[in-house]
Amino acid sequence: MREPWSSPYHVVLEVENKQCAIVKRLSPLGLRHLKVADIRSSNPKSVKHLIELDPEEVRQIKNPPPELKATLAQGKSSIWLESEGCGVCNTILSCDAFLVSGKSIEDYTIMYSFMVPSFEAYQKIVSAMETAGLTVRVLKMGRFEAKAGVLTEKQERIFWLALKGGFFDYPRKIDMSELAAKLGISASTLSEIMRRGMRRLLESYFKSET
Repeated sequence: MREPWSSPYHVVLEVENKQCAIVKRLSPLGLRHLKVADIRSSNPKSVKHLIELDPEEVRQIKNPPPELKATLAQGKSSIWLESEGCGVCNTILSCDAFLVSGKSIEDYTIMYSFMVPSFEAYQKIVSAMETAGLTVRVLKMGRFEAKAGVLTEKQERIFWLALKGGFFDYPRKIDMSELAAKLGISASTLSEIMRRGMRRLLESYFKSET
């Protein structure tokens, strides 16, 4: 039986999404200048959005919700908000894929970066969005391709997924336990695969030393 993530893809889509759950939540407060700076999936039923706000608009809200009060008190212009996601986010998550990030380009157009376990999963996501009447533009689609070298194919694939998924970013977009859960393995197993792979890479790098 083939492993679920044996042929993963990294996909970047541009989608006109007027149903963003967070934007719909904030708009009634009179906030019109909203920008989605980042989107990440923490679990299958929760999506975090980093929203950049216009400080002047926030100050004019008469009864701001607690999270906005805290943001205003700290003098910040951005805030992380969590929701159950909208049609776009949930379509991506429903296909065993996981969001790496999202960023608004203009108005309601958002660029989504995510990982999918197979080409079939990618096709299913795009088809579902188009069937829902969304305008979808594929900006990038890269497939994992094993290279004959220092690492085993499994180690290469794990490192590729970790790199594309934001594990090595600062701050990290996904941690060890979250990545392991996405891949359907334990965190200890993932850690051991990466530890052995890192050892191989270091031994290869320093092999010329006497």
